[in-house]
Amino acid sequence: MRRYDGRQPEEMRPVTITKDFIKYPEGSVLIECGDTKVICNATVEEGVPPFKKGSGSGWVTAEYSMLPRATNTRGRRDVSKLKLSPRSAEIQRLVGRALRSVTDMDALGERTITIDCDVIQADGGTRCASITGGFVALVLALDKLRQEGIFKKLPLRGYVAAVSCGMVNDNPLLDLCYVEDSGAQVDFNFIMDDKGNIIELQGTGEERPFSKKEMDAMYALAEKGIGELIAAQKETIGDLL
Repeated sequence: MRRYDGRQPEEMRPVTITKDFIKYPEGSVLIECGDTKVICNATVEEGVPPFKKGSGSGWVTAEYSMLPRATNTRGRRDVSKLKLSPRSAEIQRLVGRALRSVTDMDALGERTITIDCDVIQADGGTRCASITGGFVALVLALDKLRQEGIFKKLPLRGYVAAVSCGMVNDNPLLDLCYVEDSGAQVDFNFIMDDKGNIIELQGTGEERPFSKKEMDAMYALAEKGIGELIAAQKETIGDLL
């Protein structure tokens, strides 16, 4: 099928990860997936949440927000509503879970790393970009701790990245842009590590049920996309891992 932006069904949007994008955080990147752009900043703080105190174990968490004009129309800031939007809350929990899945909390020690994911331009796949870019920001922050002698080896078990797939006009597509995502019959987000293991799946039949054959087709596309995203991560961080 002919896609909205001219890509082939199995083709990713161009991915660019720029490290040290912001001056002050321990780890910072700008990740661009097509027209979706997300700033991911990692902050290291001594201490952990109350439920982790005295455990000797650390914590990785995330916060997510979208600038008011990241989309075609202006969205209200969460602060103006005096509460976090349900969508932002759900996404930041997802990002935190994904990053914790590959982090050795015991080796991290009693310190907290917060990944702030701020969408400055949205064209679909913002949660996937936040996970993929957030991981690179996490690596950069941990490497600063290593340089300070906190530990000799980064407390990470592997890479993690995320990509969207969907059924659009009965065709499986990889890495949906907004137009495709908003019209998808089936919508999936795949979060996986560099060994091909599944960390989390988010999927639903938006307009109709889907078959196992269709699920397998989307999974195959996701494996390809995750491989390309992890290659981009490795190109950005070099041999830090």
